[in-house]
Amino acid sequence: MSSIDVKNMAGETVSTAELADAIYGIEPNIPVVHKVVTVQAASRRQGTHSTKNRAAVSGGGVKPFRQKGTGRARQGTIRAPQMVGGGVVFGPTPHSHARRANKKEVKLAMRSVLSGKLADSELVLLDNVAFEKPSTKAAAAMIKALGLDGKRVTVVVDDEDVTSYLSLRNLPNVLVIGQSEANTEYLIDNGALVMPVAVAKYFEEVLA
Repeated sequence: MSSIDVKNMAGETVSTAELADAIYGIEPNIPVVHKVVTVQAASRRQGTHSTKNRAAVSGGGVKPFRQKGTGRARQGTIRAPQMVGGGVVFGPTPHSHARRANKKEVKLAMRSVLSGKLADSELVLLDNVAFEKPSTKAAAAMIKALGLDGKRVTVVVDDEDVTSYLSLRNLPNVLVIGQSEANTEYLIDNGALVMPVAVAKYFEEVLA
């Protein structure tokens, strides 16, 4: 088990938590993390890029000039690729860029990121994240109290914690997500990862 200090929203250490080594104490598998992040990025691409080939370009139904006697190279259509305004050769066509990573790789990548964050002291655990009402000012005060002001921060909250989401979502350099939204890219793309102890225990269950 790995021990980590637990802080409150005022930045004070209030207790310690024991985290499972199987989730937070493994040797990060960098190649798998890279694969999963690139798969996620590729799968977000719309793939709507398109060009017109010589069959799709309008016009060109008549031979532009006679075959012989002009001194020019013979041409059959003004929409051939070598002609100005002609079709594009081997241009992009709409298609899916989606790739796949199997479930074991996805879980291993997330475990690797969480272990790396803990080893690099970039994981911050809170006893609880609770705002009386949605307040960006209170959320900014919490980030400052935790010593994370100016850093790119990802905050993972409980899916039902709407108040915390509304409080944190407008802060610059802060990404707030629900625990079920967490993926490898969201967890790694920051300078600090903040979550309540309950969310950390949730990851122990789903990534086991």
